[in-house]
Amino acid sequence: MTRFGPSDDLSGAAFVDVGLRGARFTRCDLSRAVLRAVDVDGAEVDAPWLSSLWVNGVDVAPFVEGELDRRFPGRGERGATSPDGLRRAWTKVEHAWAAAVERVAAMPPGTADVSVAGEWSFAQTLRHLVMATDTWFRVAVQGVEKPYHPLGVPNAEYATDGYDTSIFAATEPPYAEVLEVRAGRVAMVRDFLAAVTSDDLVVPRRHPWAAEYEVTTLECLHTILTEEWEHLRYATRDLDAIAAAGTPGGPMA
Repeated sequence: MTRFGPSDDLSGAAFVDVGLRGARFTRCDLSRAVLRAVDVDGAEVDAPWLSSLWVNGVDVAPFVEGELDRRFPGRGERGATSPDGLRRAWTKVEHAWAAAVERVAAMPPGTADVSVAGEWSFAQTLRHLVMATDTWFRVAVQGVEKPYHPLGVPNAEYATDGYDTSIFAATEPPYAEVLEVRAGRVAMVRDFLAAVTSDDLVVPRRHPWAAEYEVTTLECLHTILTEEWEHLRYATRDLDAIAAAGTPGGPMA
């Protein structure tokens, strides 16, 4: 299979009568790409920041969002703007994740460490959410000097953007430890929301990835809620694949 990487810039390229059947695009910028007279039967698109997607002249993004909100009750409340609304939104995503953890516990041993098509395993997804909470809560909201738990997993761009990855564990920790640390981070957000006020929500905070910009407490909480729901969607998708394949352990294609 021909493989293109970060050094290959195909911006503005034209593909005419090219066979791309079964091709895989990961972390690629396809914004404003134009596809004409194409066969996309069975194609799969996963775009967490989807704002518009035109198919045969129809913007299907609103339909996608509506269906995801239907499949994941509580997801539609991730944009809550009041303290009470945020507390309800957090309770719902917390319960949804608890159900996912219970599902894994009922599956064959090793399920939490299974990777589907090179994606993060369930355990790694929980570890990433630890890192996301550390970034948008402990850094941005709390201003903690050394916020990152070594068990956290950064996204792929973290190292390429010049951040120090040596603070994170180089080996996979026991799943029980992952659950413990994750539960601690969830409790941090829950406790903060229990006492948050409307005035707290508009307090400006330093953007964790761009110090020259400010974000409000509310924007930080919205980012955390979005991370929670999007990664639950990924995790659920992969658990469905694992269950369908009956694979108790090891990577899946």
